[in-house]
Amino acid sequence: MSEDEFWKTVPLAQMTETQWESLCDGCGRCCLQKLEDEDTAEVVHTDIACRLLDGQSCRCSDYPNRFQRVPECLNMTLNTAFYADWLPPSCAYRRLAEGRDLAWWHPLVSGDPETVHRAGASVRGRVVNEQHVHPDHIEERVVDWPGLPSDADDA
Repeated sequence: MSEDEFWKTVPLAQMTETQWESLCDGCGRCCLQKLEDEDTAEVVHTDIACRLLDGQSCRCSDYPNRFQRVPECLNMTLNTAFYADWLPPSCAYRRLAEGRDLAWWHPLVSGDPETVHRAGASVRGRVVNEQHVHPDHIEERVVDWPGLPSDADDA
């Protein structure tokens, strides 16, 4: 096992900030709006992306200032990785928290940040920016794919 494969030997709770940040595969799925049923607590996903999500790179366009610009922005923490069951099954943080390895297309495994897109695991080409959706139409944008495993997750 290579020293570069730190995620196989370093527990999530002991990762450096650089290691932790590198786990983000750039899929953009966590940057989609979700709706929660008040009665059942069921969470459904939409294809509506945060206004800061760059639809091509699937990365935040203002990552250093995201919490100031979007107060409801997800802060990926250890607690989130272990307990947020709405995280997509393909999410590296969730996969590692569940004792699974990174998917073959993860940039840390493939060495190429484009494999997440080529594998179909990202939101590239499948979302609309929240600035283009009227609040009355959000429920019309509910989709299943962000909460499902990518077809390429374990291929």
